[in-house]
Amino acid sequence: MTDEPTPAVNHHGDHGGFSGIPGTLCALAFLLTGRRSARLAADLTAVTGADRVVDVGCGPGVAVREAARRGAKAAGVDPSASMLKVGRAVFGGSGITLVKGEAEPLPLPDASATVVWALATVHHWRDVGAGLSEAHRVLISGGRLLAVERQSPPGATGFKSHGWTQPQAQAFAELCRAAGFDDVAVGTETVGRRGVWTVTATRP
Repeated sequence: MTDEPTPAVNHHGDHGGFSGIPGTLCALAFLLTGRRSARLAADLTAVTGADRVVDVGCGPGVAVREAARRGAKAAGVDPSASMLKVGRAVFGGSGITLVKGEAEPLPLPDASATVVWALATVHHWRDVGAGLSEAHRVLISGGRLLAVERQSPPGATGFKSHGWTQPQAQAFAELCRAAGFDDVAVGTETVGRRGVWTVTATRP
């Protein structure tokens, strides 16, 4: 009997990105739809004014703004100039930082964050192992990692495939352990009418 292959958790890693007018339109849509996910992330990581939060794949910065609203110092990293342009126009002056960059490498200093989260973006990372190494690097000891992905049915195509099946969520959890994280746990939550997978972990 052969082992099942490990499911790819970055199955849209070759996605063309969100640039130009399509990126701007997506950014505007994310401004309207991202608030529930932002609140969930801040709740699950128990963000307070003592935290320094990094949002990997922040889009226009809705979740970054939510962290700042709770008193945290908050920074978002995203490869899309269109997303960042919209975010700076909407949230400029609200005490958040939006930086162009990717998960691998993160353009941030060592041990500069207490929380790193990625909301519906890990499935776009080019190299998940490298991205987790970077998250480990920028977190302080005791820092919290959170990944959230929509629940996708097996064999889904198109928009519905932008998420994880249960085996993909479990595979990501194993990658977190391999990257040196502790207290790794897979959970489920509901955002609006949509089920999501959550993976939480702690940097030792």
